[in-house]
Amino acid sequence: MTVTERQYTSRTREEAIALAKACADAMTPEEDRALTKAALDDPGTVLVTEEFIKGRPGRPFSARTKIPVSIRLSPDVLDHYRSSGRGWQGRIDEALRKLMQLETRDERPRAVTSRKKRA
Repeated sequence: MTVTERQYTSRTREEAIALAKACADAMTPEEDRALTKAALDDPGTVLVTEEFIKGRPGRPFSARTKIPVSIRLSPDVLDHYRSSGRGWQGRIDEALRKLMQLETRDERPRAVTSRKKRA
């Protein structure tokens, strides 16, 4: 078999993925097994697993995304939660969630306000 040098062709990510899928679909099961065995026997092979892909640096993705809002809080409430350190916004969210659960179970009377509900 003669190996010839090929010109490098720049591809978009989508084109590269489509080409890789086409090559994988054209491969027979025997070729796939042989290629997999050769890759696993190579000490320089790095296995790309779900954990490897998800191990990117930065803030981890949450299963439930949160919506950024702007609210006005009393200074003493804000000072209380901020003084407890990092994660104060999450603790406010947790306190509001607990109150919401109490209110939905009707264990606590709803707050009476003179303000009208907004549409």
